[in-house]
Amino acid sequence: MSVLVTGAGAKASIGGDVDEVFDSLCAGRSGLAELRGFDAARYRTRHAYEIDDRPPGRRDRPYRATDWLLSAVGEATRQAGLGEDLGDVPVLVGTGLRELRSAELAWRDGAAFGVDRLHFGTALRERFGAVQSHTFSNACSASLHALALGADLIEAGESDTVVVAGVDTLTESMYGLLDRVHMEPPQRVQPFDRARKGVLMGEGAVAVVLRREDCPATGSLGRLRSVSMNCDAHHVTAPDPAGITEAVREAHDRAGVKPADIDLVMLHGTGTLLNDEAEAAAVATVFGEDVTRPLMTALKSMTGHTSGGSGLLSLIVALRAMATGRVPATLGLDEPVAEAGRFRFVRERDHRATELTLAQVDAFGFGGVNTVAVVERTQKGRTAT
Repeated sequence: MSVLVTGAGAKASIGGDVDEVFDSLCAGRSGLAELRGFDAARYRTRHAYEIDDRPPGRRDRPYRATDWLLSAVGEATRQAGLGEDLGDVPVLVGTGLRELRSAELAWRDGAAFGVDRLHFGTALRERFGAVQSHTFSNACSASLHALALGADLIEAGESDTVVVAGVDTLTESMYGLLDRVHMEPPQRVQPFDRARKGVLMGEGAVAVVLRREDCPATGSLGRLRSVSMNCDAHHVTAPDPAGITEAVREAHDRAGVKPADIDLVMLHGTGTLLNDEAEAAAVATVFGEDVTRPLMTALKSMTGHTSGGSGLLSLIVALRAMATGRVPATLGLDEPVAEAGRFRFVRERDHRATELTLAQVDAFGFGGVNTVAVVERTQKGRTAT
C-alpha cells in the first residue's frame, strides 16, 4: 500500500487540536467529569468524558458534532496544504450515531434541526465545497472502516487525495442504554483491569488526509501499510476472539509484517467486561511468544469511548508517538486480566521509547465489525536515550 498520511486534526475532552490532545494524553490528563449535557439525576452513572463547549447556563445545543468535525477536517487539511476547497476531494466520515443528539433536542425541546443535517454532507459542502462526501454509521470501528475505503480509493486510482474523519457526541438515549447495561455504575474507564466496571462515553472528532505516495511535494506524518476489515456477526454486543484474531492476522499479512515487527499496539480497550478479555485473548494468540515485545496502551482510560472516531484517534496518536518517542499510558490499570498478563503495558505518564517504527491500531464495534490498521513511521522521530 502506497498511501501517506499528510495531515491530521483532532478535538476531544482533553484538547482542541492534535497537539493539545497528544500532550494531554502523554501527561496523563483525563477528560472525566460530572455529566454536563443532560440531567444526571435520572441515571446511576453520573460521569462522562465530554467536550465542555456549551453556552453558559445551557445543558446542550444542537450540531456540536458537526462543529467538531468541521474543526478537525480544517486542521487536517491546513496541515496537508489543501486549504479550504475540497471540491475534488472525497470526504469519508465514520460515526456511530451521526447527529442523533440534535434530533433528540429537536424532539424534546423543539430545537431547530433539519433532517439533511443528520448526516454531515450538507455542512461539509457549505464549509469546504465538498461534493463527494459519504457518512458511514458503522459502530465503534466506523472511522477505520472509512480509512480502509479511503485507502482503496487511492489504490484503485480513483483519487490522489482523500479526507477521512470520525466523530461522535453523547446522546441521552445511548447514555441511558449503557447505564442500564452495567451491573454496577462505572466511575471511570479502566481498560484491561480486573476491577473494571464498564465503559463511559466520550466525545470527539478526528480527521486525516490521505495522499498517494508519489504525489508531488507531499509531506508525511506516516505511511498507512494496511487496514483489514471483517464482520464476524457473532453477537450484537459480545465480541468474538476468533473474529478479532482474523482481523489482526489479515492486517499483518496485508502489510507484509510479522508480529515481531510491531513496536506499538494501540488497543481498543473499552473497559467492558467482555471486550477487553476477548481482545487480549486474540492479541495474545496472534503474537504468541512475541507478545511481550511491543508496547501496548489504551487511550479510552483518558478520553472515554469516543465511539466512531476512536480508531482514527488511536491512529493519529500512534503516528505522533512514533515520531516523538512519547507514548501515553493506560491509566487505572492496577492488575491486568489474565488474558493480558504478559502484555507490556505502558503504565507511567510521558513514557519515552526508542525506535518505534511500526504500530498496530485496533477498533472493534457492535455486531462483530472488526478493523485493524498498521502504520509506519516515515520521518526520523525524537527518541529518548
